[in-house]
Amino acid sequence: MRGYQRYREESLNTMTQGELLLLLYDELVKRLKLAGLELDRERYQGFESAVDRSIEIIRYLSKTLDRKYPISANLDRLYEYFCYELSRVKVGRNKTELERVTGMVAELRDSFRQADKNSAAV
Repeated sequence: MRGYQRYREESLNTMTQGELLLLLYDELVKRLKLAGLELDRERYQGFESAVDRSIEIIRYLSKTLDRKYPISANLDRLYEYFCYELSRVKVGRNKTELERVTGMVAELRDSFRQADKNSAAV
């Protein structure tokens, strides 16, 4: 197990910033989808845990924004909106709203993926 952990740490250390960002977004989408599955199964503790972890990831994304770029302010407001909506989703166990936020996050991830591809091609 120790060798695997070292391999994982080394692969994280060699990733570009774009790859790390996409890794976070992939994990965020995965957690949001897990929240939906747990809600469907009426496993509320798992649902709440997945939503909480999603909010933690979004807060981390917000904290690590490079504020020297104008788009950072827009992303920060979007992240704040996601956290607000997920807090409402958690309290109301609202599957429709969860799916809407998941779709928005997935679209944002796909945009970052395309931007990363475009910057690598230049």
